[in-house]
Amino acid sequence: MKKAHLFLGITLVVALAMLSSCSVPKDIAYFQDFNPGKSIVVQNPVEIKFKADDEIRIMVSSDKKELAEQFSLGGGSEGSRYTIDSEGSIRFPMLGKIHVAGLNRQELQEAIRDQIMEKGLIRDPIVTVDYSNLYVIVLGAAGTGRIQIDRDKFTILDAIGSKGDLNINGLRTNVKVIRENYGKKTVYEVNLCSAEDLYSSPVYYLQQNDVIYVEMNNKEKRNATVMGNSTVQPSFWISMATFIVGAMAWFK
Repeated sequence: MKKAHLFLGITLVVALAMLSSCSVPKDIAYFQDFNPGKSIVVQNPVEIKFKADDEIRIMVSSDKKELAEQFSLGGGSEGSRYTIDSEGSIRFPMLGKIHVAGLNRQELQEAIRDQIMEKGLIRDPIVTVDYSNLYVIVLGAAGTGRIQIDRDKFTILDAIGSKGDLNINGLRTNVKVIRENYGKKTVYEVNLCSAEDLYSSPVYYLQQNDVIYVEMNNKEKRNATVMGNSTVQPSFWISMATFIVGAMAWFK
């Protein structure tokens, strides 16, 4: 009777192991709580504002080309590049030192345009400011590397999508975003499986120098060990059961 109970227990363990290996994971699909007809209020866009060490590109245009050229550093049709110094300023031709830290693209365009007109240098200039080396960093199961920010409203989905989506083994329920403000680093977690959590997150809209880290799931972590995932495979438990039954027969 004891042997029968032992054999039944072994069979049950093997069956459970096989069932668990065939179960469908519930932490893969995005937006699981976003059903048709449902509306979610998106977090207000966090404007990208310039900081020290940012590199930007500025171009001044006019119907009088010779007047516009005096604001060029030889940058050609794409404009001239400027690196914001530690004080948050740049030195701009004809205007001198301009404090730009804390301004967004639109504000800086208007500030330069106003100064040009106030000094009577050009009657109606067109000022264009673009990002040059602003980026976010992606690590882990989303791939590794820098992603250039190419728009004012750059989201975490833009960053992940540009890398071709997450690795299937990446954890989508606790994607970490590390953000630095005035020397202080803050870590946020975002659940990509929940639209409610994603769209209400303060890091849904990214800022320059944000770091996105996607952790590998437990299966992938186990692959780095000596035994790997062998202990969670049905074949492992079938082999163990066969060994135990054989040992029982030998000791009989």
